[in-house]
Amino acid sequence: MPKFIIAFLYYLYNSFITNIPCYFIRTFYLKNILRIKIGKKTYIHMGCFFTGNNIKIGNNTVINRNCFLDGRVGIEIGNNVSLSQDTYIISLDHDPQSETFETISAKVIIKDYVWTGMRCIILPGVTLGIGCIAGAGAVVTKSFEDFSIVAGNPARKIGTRNKNLKYNLSYNPYFNTDILP
Repeated sequence: MPKFIIAFLYYLYNSFITNIPCYFIRTFYLKNILRIKIGKKTYIHMGCFFTGNNIKIGNNTVINRNCFLDGRVGIEIGNNVSLSQDTYIISLDHDPQSETFETISAKVIIKDYVWTGMRCIILPGVTLGIGCIAGAGAVVTKSFEDFSIVAGNPARKIGTRNKNLKYNLSYNPYFNTDILP
């Protein structure tokens, strides 16, 4: 398929489809038109921006409002992951020391039971281990081991999370609200 057509299909999603208040329509478009792999009982909320189809999202995962997923290089998101509002996952960036504005590109891996706080930013090459929490506003520039709680800019470990996690996420409020069915 020509790149122009692919770009237009992403434009349609990011400008229009993402604002349709129906999970089924948004998920159908992402899976069947953009060919993004999305697991069962996963909810993509309104206002999310996708670029690149090298994205895999597991089961029972919630991608909250206005998240930005840069799948040009690759993003793998596990099961029971909660990305809070305005989380940015970036797989392609620029080297600030490069005289020719070279890119830095690396896959981002978000393992099972990870929870990102509102406005968290995750940079290329980061792996967040099972059960990690990245606090609100954290800028995650490096990988963290399972069950780490991280916060700050740049993010650093501030604690350890309970290792006995047994929940299945399901957060699908009506329209663009927090009112649940």
